[in-house]
Amino acid sequence: MARFPRTGLVTLKGIGACGGALILGLLIGSYTTRDVQPRSFLAVDRCERCLEPKDFLGLVAAVGIKLTPELLPSIVLETDKSIAFQHPNPEAKTHIVVVPKRDSKHAADLTADDRDFLADAYAVMGQIIRDQQMEQYRIITNGPGYQNVTYLHFHLLSKDE
Repeated sequence: MARFPRTGLVTLKGIGACGGALILGLLIGSYTTRDVQPRSFLAVDRCERCLEPKDFLGLVAAVGIKLTPELLPSIVLETDKSIAFQHPNPEAKTHIVVVPKRDSKHAADLTADDRDFLADAYAVMGQIIRDQQMEQYRIITNGPGYQNVTYLHFHLLSKDE
């Protein structure tokens, strides 16, 4: 903030600059999160468990998948409705995360409008299973009590070579 020399008084120009930066930040934040579901740390007036890290990660995932999916590490397959990438901390020989590009926190949030995105996510998993000739695999999704990231996603795990 700009201050007058030796007096410590705040100038109107400095206040205006800070106010402008705050408004710009709110506008940018509103724009980038306009298509995502509210997470509990944003709805502090009605939250049961505010500021949970997994809710923050879900918000970051929702925005990131929509705006910059190319930043995800080790993308295996991507369509207009889903993205699949190698899990950063695999729990099996093959551990791929498949994420519908529709913001849903978990299965309980799903509606008929999500049908195309879910069908695509399963088609992506089917393609990966065929491409990698998997014979021993599992597909897992977790609910709120088990999620590390509050965003609907599927784990495709295989112990095949």
